Amino acid sequence: MSSFLVILKNKRQGALSNDLLTNHVTYLKSLRQQGSLKLCGPFVDNDSAVMVFQSERAEDVEDLVNNDPFIYEKYYQSYEIKEFFEANDENNWLVDVPQTKGNMID
Repeated sequence: MSSFLVILKNKRQGALSNDLLTNHVTYLKSLRQQGSLKLCGPFVDNDSAVMVFQSERAEDVEDLVNNDPFIYEKYYQSYEIKEFFEANDENNWLVDVPQTKGNMID
């Protein structure tokens, strides 16, 4: 499984209805139950938000994001998906991962 960071951008201020929020939260709960959504939340600046997914492929994450009511209702008008290496005790905080150009610091 790979880890993906999604940044939701270009929020339409003042466009949040109770129905949209309810639909979004229901969707997030289903993603969480499936095990694909690890965490999410808005940034303090209230202009963008973050989601962290576990998935086999970036295309699957893109499908999940596109099915979020916040995206298909254009509450957030754009997003960015970035695959990242999760550093933790299980992988020795990536100490043993080759530091190759393009995916880690040389």
